Amino acid sequence: MNKIKNLVNSLKKRKLKISCVESCTGGMLASTITSISGASKVFNLGLVTYSNQAKIKILKVNKNIIKKNGAVSHQCCISMVNNLSKISNANINISITGIAGPKGGTKHKPVGLVYIGIKKGSKIKIYKYVLKNKDRISFQRATVNKALELILGII
Repeated sequence: MNKIKNLVNSLKKRKLKISCVESCTGGMLASTITSISGASKVFNLGLVTYSNQAKIKILKVNKNIIKKNGAVSHQCCISMVNNLSKISNANINISITGIAGPKGGTKHKPVGLVYIGIKKGSKIKIYKYVLKNKDRISFQRATVNKALELILGII
C-alpha cells in the first residue's frame, strides 16, 4: 500500500498524469492506483483490451503485428503503449500484455511471460519478464507490482 501511496503522491508533486492499457492483468493496475484517495488528480485513463479484437479495434494495434508476433510480444506491447499515448493525454503511459495461465503457454512463450511498456514523454522502454507464480492471481499481482516498481523508478 505504501508503494501505491508513494506513486500517487510522487505523481501529484510532479504534476504528472498516468494512463494504462492492460490485457493479462484485467484492470488490476488501474484498480490498484485508483484505490488511493487523490488518484483522480493523477490517473487519466485505464483500458482493458483483453482480446486481440479489442487491441485492434479500440487500441488500433495493427492486426499484422498480432498475426506475425502474437499479442504477447515486444512489438504488440510497443504498439499498445504508443497508441495509448495518442489518446490518453497522460505524461506516463503503461501497457501490459502477458500469459497469466494456467494454460496458454508454449515453449517459446511460457505461462508467466509478460511485457510491460512504459512511455514517458517520447521515451519508450519495454521490459520482459517470465514470472514464476503458482496461479493466475499471483501472476497478475506480481505483474502489477513490477509495473508499480518500474513507474516509481522513472518518476
